[in-house]
Amino acid sequence: MKNNNYIALFEHDAVTGKYGVVIPDFPGFSTVGNSFEEALQNATEGLASHIEAMKDLNENIPSPSTFEQIKNNWDGWHDWAREVSDYITVIIPAIPGYGTQKILVTMDSRLVARIDRVAKNRSAFLSSAAEYMLDAKPAKRVAA
Repeated sequence: MKNNNYIALFEHDAVTGKYGVVIPDFPGFSTVGNSFEEALQNATEGLASHIEAMKDLNENIPSPSTFEQIKNNWDGWHDWAREVSDYITVIIPAIPGYGTQKILVTMDSRLVARIDRVAKNRSAFLSSAAEYMLDAKPAKRVAA
């Protein structure tokens, strides 16, 4: 899979304010979010999980389609385009699975001791802290 970026179609429901997402290359895959950002995150995480499940079942992962291919070949295009007036297209990367990777981290021994006092699993603690910081998108990063 050279190009692993898939086109997602986001529709905005003016009544509920929610965003629905379909990825035509993956029939049956859809997700929703209360905001565009939440829908984007759900689509990105959901696509990664969907692809991993397909791999586990030894199913072929489809090659990404162009927008023209979606319009011409996706069975749902005409109905979808007729019913949805407020939509945008977004490129969703197929992020590799959630396997683990061993890394070497160097940090102050006092900080390691503090982590060990509150955490049963140092790796899980650091992973949670990284997820928190990445999701929080801090405005200012401290230089290493």
